[in-house]
Amino acid sequence: MSVKILMVCLGNICRSPLAEGILASKLPKDKFTVDSAGTGSWHVGHFPDKRSIAVAKKNKLDISRQKGRQFTTSDFDFFDYIYVMDNSNYNDVMELSKNQEQKNKVQLILNELFPNENVDVPDPYYGVANGFDAVYKMLDEACTIIAEKLIAKHT
Repeated sequence: MSVKILMVCLGNICRSPLAEGILASKLPKDKFTVDSAGTGSWHVGHFPDKRSIAVAKKNKLDISRQKGRQFTTSDFDFFDYIYVMDNSNYNDVMELSKNQEQKNKVQLILNELFPNENVDVPDPYYGVANGFDAVYKMLDEACTIIAEKLIAKHT
């Protein structure tokens, strides 16, 4: 049985597809499943933002076939770990939780780098040109820590 991890951002076209691709590349595929979702519905069925695809490709990852989907309450039942990109995503996901067990699955991804500081992964969608590179670097560092913990705990 594989361990299931979900990455969540607002639209599921910039940050969470990158996080999904990065973490999946660091974990054994036979033991872990990684997916992503957005708290909003605007990009359901869409491919990731072309800038996310480009920065992933530059780092030897292919996320071009991912499709956006919206976070649902059933994700709490399916996934073992839920990593959110910012405090707004965290609040949106927590509002949908029904009990403490579900709440315990949800974490801010950058708390892996900055414990208990609740730092947001900035949304690069409307940001500066190198925003996607900066986000990739943050997510890569956080996902390295997550992968090490998951492998130690589940293999």
